[in-house]
Amino acid sequence: MSITLPAPRPELHDLQPYVGGESSVPGIARAIKLASNESALGPSPKAVAAVRDAASLLHRYPDGACHALRTALAGHFGLDAARIVCGAGSDELITLLARAYAGPGDEVLYTEHGFLMYPIAAVAVGARAIAAPEVALTADPDSLLALVGPRTRVVFLANPNNPTGTYLSTDALKHLRRRLPDNVLLVLDLAYAEFVDAADYGPCWELVDAHDNVVVTRTYSKIYGLGGLRLGWAYMPAAIADVLNRLRNPFSVSSAAQAAGIAALGDVQFVERARDHNRVWRAWTTDKLRALGLSVGDSYANFVLVRFPVEPGTDSAAADAFLKQRGIIARRMNSYRLPDALRLSIGLETEMRAAVDVLTDFVQGTPR
Repeated sequence: MSITLPAPRPELHDLQPYVGGESSVPGIARAIKLASNESALGPSPKAVAAVRDAASLLHRYPDGACHALRTALAGHFGLDAARIVCGAGSDELITLLARAYAGPGDEVLYTEHGFLMYPIAAVAVGARAIAAPEVALTADPDSLLALVGPRTRVVFLANPNNPTGTYLSTDALKHLRRRLPDNVLLVLDLAYAEFVDAADYGPCWELVDAHDNVVVTRTYSKIYGLGGLRLGWAYMPAAIADVLNRLRNPFSVSSAAQAAGIAALGDVQFVERARDHNRVWRAWTTDKLRALGLSVGDSYANFVLVRFPVEPGTDSAAADAFLKQRGIIARRMNSYRLPDALRLSIGLETEMRAAVDVLTDFVQGTPR
Protein backbone atom coordinates (compact mmCIF):
# COMPACT_ATOMS: atom_id res chain seq x y z
CA MET A 1 0.00 0.00 0.00
CA SER A 2 1.46 3.37 -1.00
CA ILE A 3 1.68 6.13 1.58
CA THR A 4 1.09 9.74 0.61
CA LEU A 5 2.73 12.25 2.90
CA PRO A 6 1.51 15.82 3.46
CA ALA A 7 3.13 18.02 0.82
CA PRO A 8 4.42 21.53 1.58
CA ARG A 9 4.21 24.28 -0.99
CA PRO A 10 6.75 23.49 -3.75
CA GLU A 11 8.72 26.72 -3.35
CA LEU A 12 9.60 25.82 0.24
CA HIS A 13 11.87 23.04 -1.00
CA ASP A 14 14.22 25.74 -2.30
CA LEU A 15 14.08 27.83 0.86
CA GLN A 16 17.43 27.89 2.64
CA PRO A 17 16.99 28.17 6.43
CA TYR A 18 18.70 30.94 8.33
CA VAL A 19 21.87 29.66 10.01
CA GLY A 20 23.21 31.70 12.91
CA GLY A 21 26.84 32.22 13.77
CA GLU A 22 28.74 29.31 15.26
CA SER A 23 29.13 29.25 19.05
CA SER A 24 31.89 26.72 19.63
CA VAL A 25 35.01 25.17 18.13
CA PRO A 26 35.66 21.44 18.57
CA GLY A 27 38.55 20.84 20.94
CA ILE A 28 38.60 24.37 22.35
CA ALA A 29 36.99 24.86 25.74
CA ARG A 30 36.32 28.60 25.58
CA ALA A 31 36.35 30.05 22.12
CA ILE A 32 36.09 33.79 21.44
CA LYS A 33 32.80 34.28 19.62
CA LEU A 34 32.82 37.19 17.19
CA ALA A 35 30.26 35.75 14.79
CA SER A 36 26.83 37.07 15.80
CA ASN A 37 27.17 40.81 16.49
CA GLU A 38 26.27 40.35 20.14
CA SER A 39 26.91 43.10 22.67
CA ALA A 40 30.49 43.14 23.87
CA LEU A 41 29.43 44.21 27.38
CA GLY A 42 26.45 41.87 27.67
CA PRO A 43 23.15 42.97 29.25
CA SER A 44 22.67 45.77 31.72
CA PRO A 45 22.86 44.58 35.36
CA LYS A 46 19.46 46.20 35.80
CA ALA A 47 18.04 43.98 33.05
CA VAL A 48 19.56 40.90 34.68
CA ALA A 49 18.00 41.87 38.02
CA ALA A 50 14.63 42.37 36.32
CA VAL A 51 14.79 38.84 34.88
CA ARG A 52 15.55 37.45 38.32
CA ASP A 53 12.59 39.31 39.79
CA ALA A 54 10.33 37.99 37.02
CA ALA A 55 11.33 34.38 37.71
CA SER A 56 8.83 33.93 40.54
CA LEU A 57 5.94 34.64 38.17
CA LEU A 58 6.90 32.31 35.34
CA HIS A 59 3.69 30.34 35.86
CA ARG A 60 1.68 33.37 34.74
CA TYR A 61 1.06 34.26 31.11
CA PRO A 62 2.77 37.49 30.03
CA ASP A 63 0.90 40.65 29.12
CA GLY A 64 0.04 39.82 25.52
CA ALA A 65 -0.17 43.48 24.54
CA CYS A 66 3.14 44.47 26.24
CA HIS A 67 1.43 47.54 27.70
CA ALA A 68 4.17 48.51 30.16
CA LEU A 69 6.97 47.91 27.65
CA ARG A 70 5.25 49.88 24.90
CA THR A 71 4.59 52.72 27.33
CA ALA A 72 8.27 52.77 28.32
CA LEU A 73 9.40 52.75 24.68
CA ALA A 74 6.96 55.51 23.79
CA GLY A 75 8.16 57.69 26.65
CA HIS A 76 11.83 57.09 25.89
CA PHE A 77 11.62 57.86 22.17
CA GLY A 78 8.70 60.29 22.16
CA LEU A 79 6.36 58.02 20.20
CA ASP A 80 2.71 56.94 20.28
CA ALA A 81 2.47 53.72 22.29
CA ALA A 82 -0.61 52.62 20.34
CA ARG A 83 1.51 52.44 17.18
CA ILE A 84 4.21 50.23 18.70
CA VAL A 85 4.06 46.45 18.26
CA CYS A 86 6.47 44.17 20.12
CA GLY A 87 7.66 40.75 19.05
CA ALA A 88 10.05 37.89 19.75
CA GLY A 89 12.94 39.75 18.16
CA SER A 90 12.61 42.00 15.14
CA ASP A 91 12.80 38.77 13.10
CA GLU A 92 9.25 37.95 14.14
CA LEU A 93 8.04 41.40 13.12
CA ILE A 94 9.75 41.09 9.72
CA THR A 95 8.01 37.76 9.23
CA LEU A 96 4.64 39.17 10.29
CA LEU A 97 4.95 42.10 7.89
CA ALA A 98 5.70 39.72 5.01
CA ARG A 99 2.72 37.55 5.97
CA ALA A 100 0.44 40.55 6.20
CA TYR A 101 1.42 42.36 3.02
CA ALA A 102 2.82 39.81 0.54
CA GLY A 103 1.75 36.48 -0.85
CA PRO A 104 1.88 34.18 -3.88
CA GLY A 105 2.74 36.05 -7.06
CA ASP A 106 3.92 39.18 -5.23
CA GLU A 107 7.44 40.60 -5.16
CA VAL A 108 9.53 41.66 -2.16
CA LEU A 109 12.63 43.80 -2.68
CA TYR A 110 15.82 43.95 -0.64
CA THR A 111 19.47 44.73 -1.41
CA GLU A 112 21.99 42.22 -2.72
CA HIS A 113 23.96 42.01 0.54
CA GLY A 114 20.93 42.54 2.78
CA PHE A 115 19.90 40.59 5.87
CA LEU A 116 19.02 37.00 4.98
CA MET A 117 15.72 37.06 6.87
CA TYR A 118 14.20 39.26 4.15
CA PRO A 119 14.26 36.71 1.31
CA ILE A 120 13.37 33.94 3.76
CA ALA A 121 10.29 35.85 4.94
CA ALA A 122 9.28 36.55 1.34
CA VAL A 123 9.65 33.02 0.00
CA ALA A 124 7.90 31.60 3.08
CA VAL A 125 4.68 33.39 2.05
CA GLY A 126 4.99 32.45 -1.61
CA ALA A 127 6.37 35.77 -2.81
CA ARG A 128 9.40 36.29 -5.03
CA ALA A 129 12.42 37.89 -3.35
CA ILE A 130 14.37 40.24 -5.63
CA ALA A 131 17.78 41.65 -4.70
CA ALA A 132 18.69 45.14 -5.92
CA PRO A 133 22.33 45.91 -6.77
CA GLU A 134 24.33 47.89 -4.24
CA VAL A 135 26.92 50.57 -4.96
CA ALA A 136 30.21 50.20 -3.08
CA LEU A 137 28.51 47.76 -0.67
CA THR A 138 25.87 50.40 0.08
CA ALA A 139 22.14 50.26 -0.63
CA ASP A 140 21.18 52.37 -3.64
CA PRO A 141 17.67 53.89 -3.56
CA ASP A 142 17.56 54.26 -7.33
CA SER A 143 18.47 50.59 -7.86
CA LEU A 144 15.60 49.60 -5.60
CA LEU A 145 13.19 51.99 -7.31
CA ALA A 146 14.15 50.64 -10.74
CA LEU A 147 12.88 47.21 -9.67
CA VAL A 148 9.53 48.39 -8.33
CA GLY A 149 6.70 47.05 -10.46
CA PRO A 150 3.00 46.27 -10.27
CA ARG A 151 3.67 43.13 -8.19
CA THR A 152 5.94 44.84 -5.64
CA ARG A 153 4.44 44.76 -2.18
CA VAL A 154 7.28 45.26 0.33
CA VAL A 155 10.77 46.80 0.37
CA PHE A 156 13.02 45.67 3.23
CA LEU A 157 16.04 47.87 3.94
CA ALA A 158 18.49 47.50 6.83
CA ASN A 159 20.09 50.79 7.87
CA PRO A 160 22.93 50.32 8.78
CA ASN A 161 23.13 47.15 6.77
CA ASN A 162 24.25 43.78 8.05
CA PRO A 163 26.83 42.58 7.00
CA THR A 164 28.37 45.55 5.16
CA GLY A 165 28.06 48.09 7.99
CA THR A 166 27.13 50.86 5.54
CA TYR A 167 24.19 53.23 5.87
CA LEU A 168 21.94 55.63 3.98
CA SER A 169 21.35 59.19 5.15
CA THR A 170 17.91 60.37 6.19
CA ASP A 171 17.74 62.43 3.00
CA ALA A 172 18.42 59.32 0.88
CA LEU A 173 15.62 57.48 2.66
CA LYS A 174 13.27 60.40 2.09
CA HIS A 175 14.16 60.26 -1.60
CA LEU A 176 13.35 56.56 -1.66
CA ARG A 177 10.00 57.05 0.07
CA ARG A 178 9.10 60.03 -2.12
CA ARG A 179 9.37 57.95 -5.29
CA LEU A 180 7.93 54.74 -3.86
CA PRO A 181 4.27 54.02 -4.67
CA ASP A 182 1.93 54.51 -1.72
CA ASN A 183 0.76 50.89 -1.94
CA VAL A 184 4.28 49.50 -1.37
CA LEU A 185 5.32 48.96 2.25
CA LEU A 186 8.77 50.33 3.18
CA VAL A 187 10.29 48.49 6.16
CA LEU A 188 13.35 50.18 7.64
CA ASP A 189 15.26 47.72 9.83
CA LEU A 190 17.28 49.80 12.31
CA ALA A 191 18.73 46.97 14.39
CA TYR A 192 22.10 48.75 14.65
CA ALA A 193 20.85 52.33 14.93
CA GLU A 194 22.37 52.92 18.37
CA PHE A 195 25.89 52.41 17.02
CA VAL A 196 25.71 55.07 14.30
CA ASP A 197 27.57 58.31 14.96
CA ALA A 198 26.96 60.08 11.64
CA ALA A 199 25.34 63.52 11.63
CA ASP A 200 23.12 62.77 8.62
CA TYR A 201 21.63 59.60 10.13
CA GLY A 202 18.32 59.55 12.01
CA PRO A 203 15.82 57.12 13.55
CA CYS A 204 13.20 57.90 10.86
CA TRP A 205 10.27 58.37 13.21
CA GLU A 206 9.20 61.35 11.10
CA LEU A 207 8.94 59.14 8.02
CA VAL A 208 6.52 56.88 9.85
CA ASP A 209 4.48 59.84 11.09
CA ALA A 210 4.31 61.44 7.64
CA HIS A 211 3.34 58.39 5.59
CA ASP A 212 0.96 55.44 5.75
CA ASN A 213 3.40 52.89 4.33
CA VAL A 214 6.59 53.16 6.43
CA VAL A 215 7.52 50.86 9.32
CA VAL A 216 10.67 51.07 11.49
CA THR A 217 11.84 47.95 13.31
CA ARG A 218 14.24 47.91 16.26
CA THR A 219 15.79 45.19 18.40
CA TYR A 220 17.06 44.55 21.91
CA SER A 221 19.52 41.92 20.64
CA LYS A 222 22.41 44.26 19.82
CA ILE A 223 23.39 47.20 22.02
CA TYR A 224 21.06 46.09 24.84
CA GLY A 225 22.57 42.59 24.95
CA LEU A 226 19.28 40.70 25.21
CA GLY A 227 19.58 38.38 22.22
CA GLY A 228 18.87 35.34 24.36
CA LEU A 229 15.49 36.71 25.44
CA ARG A 230 14.28 37.49 21.88
CA LEU A 231 12.80 40.97 22.03
CA GLY A 232 12.11 43.45 19.27
CA TRP A 233 9.63 46.19 18.47
CA ALA A 234 8.39 48.31 15.61
CA TYR A 235 6.84 51.74 15.14
CA MET A 236 4.25 52.01 12.38
CA PRO A 237 1.06 53.68 11.16
CA ALA A 238 -2.03 52.83 13.20
CA ALA A 239 -3.61 50.81 10.38
CA ILE A 240 -0.54 48.56 10.07
CA ALA A 241 -0.37 48.13 13.85
CA ASP A 242 -3.99 47.00 13.77
CA VAL A 243 -3.16 44.38 11.12
CA LEU A 244 -0.14 43.02 13.00
CA ASN A 245 -2.05 42.87 16.28
CA ARG A 246 -4.64 40.71 14.55
CA LEU A 247 -1.98 38.44 13.07
CA ARG A 248 0.64 38.04 15.79
CA ASN A 249 0.75 35.28 18.36
CA PRO A 250 -0.88 36.47 21.59
CA PHE A 251 2.00 35.69 23.99
CA SER A 252 5.13 35.73 21.84
CA VAL A 253 7.00 38.12 24.15
CA SER A 254 7.76 36.51 27.50
CA SER A 255 7.25 38.29 30.80
CA ALA A 256 10.99 38.06 31.49
CA ALA A 257 11.79 39.70 28.15
CA GLN A 258 9.30 42.51 28.81
CA ALA A 259 10.74 43.19 32.26
CA ALA A 260 14.30 43.14 30.97
CA GLY A 261 13.38 45.42 28.09
CA ILE A 262 11.97 48.08 30.39
CA ALA A 263 14.99 47.91 32.71
CA ALA A 264 17.54 47.95 29.88
CA LEU A 265 15.86 50.95 28.28
CA GLY A 266 16.14 52.86 31.54
CA ASP A 267 19.84 52.16 32.04
CA VAL A 268 21.02 55.00 29.83
CA GLN A 269 24.53 55.09 31.29
CA PHE A 270 25.09 51.42 30.47
CA VAL A 271 23.96 51.95 26.87
CA GLU A 272 26.37 54.88 26.57
CA ARG A 273 29.21 52.70 27.86
CA ALA A 274 28.38 50.07 25.26
CA ARG A 275 28.25 52.69 22.51
CA ASP A 276 31.57 54.24 23.57
CA HIS A 277 33.25 50.85 23.82
CA ASN A 278 32.09 49.92 20.34
CA ARG A 279 33.25 53.23 18.86
CA VAL A 280 36.76 52.85 20.29
CA TRP A 281 37.35 49.21 19.41
CA ARG A 282 35.66 49.35 16.03
CA ALA A 283 38.08 52.12 15.02
CA TRP A 284 41.07 50.35 16.57
CA THR A 285 40.26 47.05 14.84
CA THR A 286 39.67 48.75 11.51
CA ASP A 287 43.01 50.58 11.67
CA LYS A 288 44.98 47.49 12.69
CA LEU A 289 43.50 45.28 9.98
CA ARG A 290 44.00 47.92 7.30
CA ALA A 291 47.63 48.19 8.38
CA LEU A 292 47.95 44.48 7.58
CA GLY A 293 46.87 45.23 4.01
CA LEU A 294 43.36 43.83 4.43
CA SER A 295 40.35 45.60 2.97
CA VAL A 296 38.05 46.86 5.73
CA GLY A 297 35.24 49.29 4.94
CA ASP A 298 33.98 51.98 7.27
CA SER A 299 31.38 50.39 9.54
CA TYR A 300 28.58 52.13 11.40
CA ALA A 301 27.49 49.05 13.35
CA ASN A 302 29.10 46.76 15.93
CA PHE A 303 31.12 44.70 13.46
CA VAL A 304 33.61 45.09 10.64
CA LEU A 305 33.60 43.39 7.25
CA VAL A 306 37.07 42.12 6.34
CA ARG A 307 37.85 41.14 2.76
CA PHE A 308 40.71 38.82 1.79
CA PRO A 309 42.57 37.97 -1.42
CA VAL A 310 41.04 35.24 -3.56
CA GLU A 311 44.16 33.07 -3.81
CA PRO A 312 43.92 29.75 -1.91
CA GLY A 313 45.83 29.86 1.34
CA THR A 314 45.32 33.60 1.76
CA ASP A 315 41.57 33.70 1.14
CA SER A 316 38.68 34.06 3.58
CA ALA A 317 38.24 30.30 3.98
CA ALA A 318 41.88 29.90 5.02
CA ALA A 319 41.62 32.89 7.36
CA ASP A 320 38.48 31.46 8.95
CA ALA A 321 40.15 28.10 9.50
CA PHE A 322 43.25 29.79 10.95
CA LEU A 323 41.13 31.82 13.36
CA LYS A 324 39.25 28.72 14.48
CA GLN A 325 42.50 26.87 15.13
CA ARG A 326 43.35 29.68 17.53
CA GLY A 327 39.90 29.62 19.15
CA ILE A 328 38.29 32.62 17.45
CA ILE A 329 34.95 32.36 15.65
CA ALA A 330 34.25 34.80 12.83
CA ARG A 331 31.36 34.67 10.34
CA ARG A 332 31.79 33.51 6.76
CA MET A 333 29.87 35.68 4.29
CA ASN A 334 29.25 33.24 1.43
CA SER A 335 25.49 33.26 1.99
CA TYR A 336 25.54 37.04 1.69
CA ARG A 337 27.21 36.89 -1.75
CA LEU A 338 30.52 37.99 -0.26
CA PRO A 339 32.65 34.83 -0.46
CA ASP A 340 35.89 36.79 -0.01
CA ALA A 341 34.84 38.25 3.34
CA LEU A 342 34.62 37.52 7.05
CA ARG A 343 32.53 39.53 9.47
CA LEU A 344 34.05 40.22 12.89
CA SER A 345 31.83 41.45 15.72
CA ILE A 346 33.33 44.00 18.08
CA GLY A 347 33.98 42.22 21.36
CA LEU A 348 35.89 43.03 24.52
CA GLU A 349 39.35 44.63 24.35
CA THR A 350 41.08 41.33 25.04
CA GLU A 351 39.03 39.62 22.34
CA MET A 352 39.78 42.22 19.68
CA ARG A 353 43.48 42.21 20.49
CA ALA A 354 43.50 38.42 20.24
CA ALA A 355 41.69 38.48 16.89
CA VAL A 356 44.08 41.05 15.43
CA ASP A 357 47.08 39.09 16.71
CA VAL A 358 45.84 35.91 15.04
CA LEU A 359 45.09 37.67 11.76
CA THR A 360 48.55 39.27 11.91
CA ASP A 361 50.06 35.79 12.15
CA PHE A 362 47.86 34.64 9.28
CA VAL A 363 48.80 37.50 6.95
CA GLN A 364 52.48 37.31 7.80
CA GLY A 365 52.53 33.57 7.21
CA THR A 366 53.33 32.42 10.72
CA PRO A 367 53.59 28.58 10.71
CA ARG A 368 50.35 26.92 11.66
